[in-house]
Formats: sequence, structure tokens, C-alpha cells
Amino acid sequence: MALPGSGKGTQAVKLAETFNLLHISTGDLFRSELKNETPLGIEAKKYMDKGELVPDEVTIGMLSNKLDEYAGKVEGFIFDGYPRTQLQAEALDKLLDLKKTSISLVLALEVAEDEIVHRILERGKASANPRPDDLDENIIRNRFKIYLKETAQVADHYKKIDKFVALNGVGTIDEIFDALKAEIEKVK
Repeated sequence: MALPGSGKGTQAVKLAETFNLLHISTGDLFRSELKNETPLGIEAKKYMDKGELVPDEVTIGMLSNKLDEYAGKVEGFIFDGYPRTQLQAEALDKLLDLKKTSISLVLALEVAEDEIVHRILERGKASANPRPDDLDENIIRNRFKIYLKETAQVADHYKKIDKFVALNGVGTIDEIFDALKAEIEKVK
């Protein structure tokens, strides 16, 4: 778990390579399902075309298909961008239970709001095709507030079952990676 701009995508890729895990970014998953015009991709597109959020059951269906596709081919999975709400956490737990597995660990990178704003603005300026919401400080700050409101419940959900660890998300890529790696090695 981590805010946009916290470095979670960069770290997820490094961790996936190190531990033979499949990195599942919900954004990438949606793009793949849409591009391949899968039944779930077509269903998701109906909502996205109207500017609505894709229902959790569609997202869970996509995740289920991805888990099935890679079952036995990797040592585990890194979920990047999911779950973001209490209901999504509960749905993911149920899905994993059906697959006879569970969340081993939820890692959160903590980064101060001003640092997040700075990172996202810089990312937006450096990108050849920036997202419009990466160039507007007010939108970035609003995303920060929404993230804190929604994901605080997810953190609490996993704290109750002693699977949540918060780490400092400020430092070099290697320093943060080493801290994340150490936490994963504790549960292996």
C-alpha cells in the first residue's frame, strides 16, 4: 500500500524480480483486459466510458483470472493498487481463501504529503505524456486526502490480523528496497 508517487511501482517490480513474484498492478490489469477485449474488459469499459468506477466484482474477476493464469508459475503475488477500500480487502481475502491462499504481508510506504506532491509534479513535468492530474497540485492533494480516508480502513483491516507493516518511503531506492526485502524475508 502506498500513495501515488511513493515509489511503490518501482519497488514492486524490484521485489517481484527478487522473490519470483508476479507484480499485479490493477492499472496494468485493466489496460490488458481492455486491450484484449476480454468479457471482463468489455464490462469494465462500460463503466469507464461513463466515467464511473469499475465495480469491485469486475476487478475481483480480473484478479481471479490472473491468479489462475500464474498459479504454480511464481512463488506468489504482489498486489499494487489493490485493495484500496475495506470492501475490496474483504473481497480479496475471500478470493484468496477460495484459491487456498492468503495475504502474507501488507507493506505500506509512508511519505509526507508535501513530498508526494513534489514527486508527482516532477513526474508529470518529466513525462512525455503526463496525466493531467499529475500536473495540478490541488488534484494531487485531493488524491492524497482520498487515499488516506479510504486506505486507513484497509490498514486497520490487516493490522487486526497482524499482517500490516508501515515503512518509511523516503530515502534512496536501494534503502527502501532493502527495508521492504527484510520484511518479506521475515515471512518467507
